[in-house]
Amino acid sequence: MAAALRHPKVWIFGICLFPLARLVFLGGSGGLGANPIEFITHSTGTWTLAGLMVTLSVTPLRRLTGRAELIRYRRMLGLFTFFYACLHFVTYVWLDQFFDPAAIAKDIVKRPFITIGFAAFVLLVPLAATSTRAMMRRLGRRWQQLHRLVYLVAILGVIHYTWLVKKDLTQPLIYGAVLALLMIMRLPWGVMLLQSVRSRFVPARF
Repeated sequence: MAAALRHPKVWIFGICLFPLARLVFLGGSGGLGANPIEFITHSTGTWTLAGLMVTLSVTPLRRLTGRAELIRYRRMLGLFTFFYACLHFVTYVWLDQFFDPAAIAKDIVKRPFITIGFAAFVLLVPLAATSTRAMMRRLGRRWQQLHRLVYLVAILGVIHYTWLVKKDLTQPLIYGAVLALLMIMRLPWGVMLLQSVRSRFVPARF
């Protein structure tokens, strides 16, 4: 047990489950507020977007620290992100729209932020479905091309959140700024900057 607790994956798994545990606790203790459906929808959406940002930060952190083992945790982070996206989607379809296809279709067509959010979720599905090593081997180079869709998903997620918020745009703008920074870090000169910072400030590993 003690050895298992020293493994980073155990801690990452526990941290990723915290938002769900929080929702369950608040639901059982009457802490979801006056509009529980809105609270759950907002919370799961926020954690989906946060999960996307954390997942996208793995590669820059690996380049900055030189710790190749960080890549091992990216799949888990990505799958938990998809898990919260599914909760977000199911909350909307089930608790908000009661599985009414006509109402859902009307929302998708007439409400732009729903349209964008639905598109982002649809694009996430093949990424989660092909996240295994077997699919990586089967798809070859096409796997990497397919998984570049995560950048589009993140952009759509930020737009979805921005269009949803009517007054205070602080949080959507923060997510947008973080995403822009993560995208810049993937450009050639961004990679060079990370390598330069690493050579100056990150101790060499022996």
